[in-house]
Amino acid sequence: MKEICQALGLKGDWQETGQGSLPSCFGVSDLASASVASVGEGAAALRAALGGGKAEVSVDRRLASLWFSFSIDPHGWQLPPAWDDLAGDYRAADGWIKLHTNAPHHRAAAIRALGCAETREDVARAAARWPASEVEAAVVAEGGVAAEMRSIAAWGRHPQGAAVIAEPLVTWEETRPATISDWGATPDRPLRGLRVLDLTRILAGPVATRALAGFGADVLRIDPVDWEEPSLAPDVTLGKHCARLDLRTPEGRARFDELLAGADLFVNGYRPDALERLGLGAGWRARVAPQVMEIRLSAYGWTGPWALRRGYDSLVQMSAGIAAAGMDWAGADRPTPLPVQALDHATGYLMAGAALAALRDAVAGRGLRNARLSLARTAALLAQYPADDRAPFPKAGEADYAQAIETTPWGPARRLRPALSVAGVPIHWDRPACELGSTAPAWP
Repeated sequence: MKEICQALGLKGDWQETGQGSLPSCFGVSDLASASVASVGEGAAALRAALGGGKAEVSVDRRLASLWFSFSIDPHGWQLPPAWDDLAGDYRAADGWIKLHTNAPHHRAAAIRALGCAETREDVARAAARWPASEVEAAVVAEGGVAAEMRSIAAWGRHPQGAAVIAEPLVTWEETRPATISDWGATPDRPLRGLRVLDLTRILAGPVATRALAGFGADVLRIDPVDWEEPSLAPDVTLGKHCARLDLRTPEGRARFDELLAGADLFVNGYRPDALERLGLGAGWRARVAPQVMEIRLSAYGWTGPWALRRGYDSLVQMSAGIAAAGMDWAGADRPTPLPVQALDHATGYLMAGAALAALRDAVAGRGLRNARLSLARTAALLAQYPADDRAPFPKAGEADYAQAIETTPWGPARRLRPALSVAGVPIHWDRPACELGSTAPAWP
């Protein structure tokens, strides 16, 4: 997948070790290796810009694929279920529809749209009475999230599918002729002291900032006062500080102003218009923090009629034809998604790679750059790569985990060994995973 390093302006001369693949009709493990490698290539390029010389990059194919699932192995405790009891695939009158109901307000929106009782049986009966496209439209109109299963060909004919395919994998905004402050980096710890303000949630953005924390970045994640991710926080908050702010209050807004002004990098996973509606739009950010570079994420792309639509990995897989292709490949009678949330994880690593490439350019005196990525555009990349005939990986075992015990608020755990190796740049996280809202909204 040479397109990944090309999109980031990186050399792409990394090495892969290991054999095997995740079971799929697509090259999911190829995507895992290439996207993780983009982070290593970015770190190596930044190391060179800091005077550290050339560094070889290698990726363990098996470990990269395992990191696309859960990196944490709880000891004596369990992660909560990943899905709400109503979430999942339902037969519509003419096909399949996926409802994403993990968030309470999305669950309520689906029930309002379907006009039924709040049980899986009632939802199934209600969905079966409508064409899938009408269920999708009704749920979205109520402020919920849903996706009709389309084929890859149908997605290509859809106005949003056509718009996404026309977008670059990474959209680079115009370079600003400014300099970034010296954050105290060293060649062996290139992000030490870099302040990363993290306004992301499930799941690509948190993967990106977790990767940056592994190279020493001070990541401060900000969540709304009522937001929880019980099944994901132990996995993705590794190395971070996590605080809460209500950006709709004057006090929360004022604190956010101060945090952004003190940041070096802003990673934002809100929908394209969400910060504008809060009065925190691009023009305001450019005035308050002109020195801050931004890496932004959307679900369905940055152009086209769905550019403002809410979405998640599992929904984009349905929309973009991945679940339909999987169903045909498996000979199944229902949508068959990827074996992992590969769009989220791959896009997250691409975001981290973009941040490192932008930092390299800033250190080299080439100005400041912002980047935009989307789950749907990553899906379009993956759809071009069928799987090879490599044997499936065995499940994660004892040897895949680091020996050290990670002491988390939920209990002891072990963490997968890093899949990435950058010569002269050891990857490690300075603090264990933490609960959302467990620290003050202030720079450490």
